[in-house]
Amino acid sequence: MIPEPRSHVPPHDSAFTLETIGHVASDYPDKFGIPRQPGLAPSARAILYLAPAFDDPLAVEGLEAMTHLWLTFVFDRSPESWKPRVRPPRLGGNQRIGVFASRSTHRPNRLGLSLVELVAVECTATPSLARAPVAGSRLAERRSRVKLHLRGHDLCDATPILDIKPYLPWAESRPDASAGYAPVPPLQHRVTFSATASEALRCHPDGESLSRLIEEVLAQDPRPAYHGGASSSSSLNDTARCYGVFLRDVNVRFRVRDRDGEAEIHVETIEPR
Repeated sequence: MIPEPRSHVPPHDSAFTLETIGHVASDYPDKFGIPRQPGLAPSARAILYLAPAFDDPLAVEGLEAMTHLWLTFVFDRSPESWKPRVRPPRLGGNQRIGVFASRSTHRPNRLGLSLVELVAVECTATPSLARAPVAGSRLAERRSRVKLHLRGHDLCDATPILDIKPYLPWAESRPDASAGYAPVPPLQHRVTFSATASEALRCHPDGESLSRLIEEVLAQDPRPAYHGGASSSSSLNDTARCYGVFLRDVNVRFRVRDRDGEAEIHVETIEPR
């Protein structure tokens, strides 16, 4: 007797339930200021704490041999609604392209993928604090058995993580690939510090590392694309507007000004958050 074929559910009628396996404590307390791709701010620290159901050192056995990881995460601060066309910042925030031709956070399933550097795997017999918590994070007091110390990420504080996979350079690095409208890294701009900001860094317990992070983040001009961007001639002398970006446990206040026809990001003050 020939068995009857199984009925196939059309893909658009399928639904899946995903469970959060952990959360990230990050140098970025807020969306504003986060680099638009991973790896652009190598000094950015994060710690991935596994959720209780997955918090088993056996689950990460062998991971210490890896240097980089893929993290699948949720853009949980983005709206659940989406549109078929978006305006990428790399195109000035004015030109539209298809959402699936972009890395927009406004997606049908709000899924993100980030390539991060694995600095250390910290495992303990019982749930404990991280040996070096991320300053200013909402998860600084989080306890777990497994803590993955990361660097160079683009994740907001407390972002939910759905999966971890090792990065395989021989399979996933394709230097000959075409990147379409984003063929090269974003422009880097000069970052300067006022005497007041420099003194605040000198007095900060982690001032040297924080200074590097501030430079890496601000050099990419975190302002919204619709403000013109630092490469726009219309905003080279944007000194009338002062911006603030939260990094770790501080609020970095800066302006953009014209220096010989090029944009300079000037940090005015660094205040406790």
